[in-house]
Amino acid sequence: MAEIAEGGGGGHKGGKKRAKKQSTRIDMTPMVDLAFLLLTFFVLTATFSKPKSMELTFPAPPPPGPVDEVKNGITFLLTKDDRIFYYEGQFRAADDEKGKKTELSELNFSQESLHKYLLGKNKDMQDQIRALDVKHKNKQLADTTFKRMVKEVKADKASYTYLIKTDDKATYKNVIDIIDELNVNVVGKYVMVDILKPEMDLVTEKVGP
Repeated sequence: MAEIAEGGGGGHKGGKKRAKKQSTRIDMTPMVDLAFLLLTFFVLTATFSKPKSMELTFPAPPPPGPVDEVKNGITFLLTKDDRIFYYEGQFRAADDEKGKKTELSELNFSQESLHKYLLGKNKDMQDQIRALDVKHKNKQLADTTFKRMVKEVKADKASYTYLIKTDDKATYKNVIDIIDELNVNVVGKYVMVDILKPEMDLVTEKVGP
């Protein structure tokens, strides 16, 4: 609140009465109160940033006894320097009656490498989902029916299951990047599991200790 304080008396000079000088003092107390009220309002109404999370699918513990071969399985092995190694089917440490010893191939995070590879592997599934999407947009499928059929396509036993494994030199960024790429390519089944020692040995042969 502003106040006007009178100061300095006026004397007579030359026979004329001199006007009294006036000074202004601004009381800042209401302004401080208003600032605290605004601060309290914004603190109570502000939306704080929430930690972002990503949905991951983890495998169920295997049943006791021998483990069956993973059909249509593709395993990604992540290691240092943003390198991705992979193999298809079951891992074999040596040649046997079911197949040859596993050999690792390499991909990278470029559009012409990992993205193109996944696009080719999931083309049939994406074509089915695209056809369902066309019917859904043309009002030939209800929302619930469309979602159920898309889920069934993704869960088809014939579609690939992707296993993501990392050694102790891989980064969290690499894991997030490969999961993002899997989601972009509408991959229905992927899991994160521990890397096996024979797999680690093959990776070490490629990248060195």
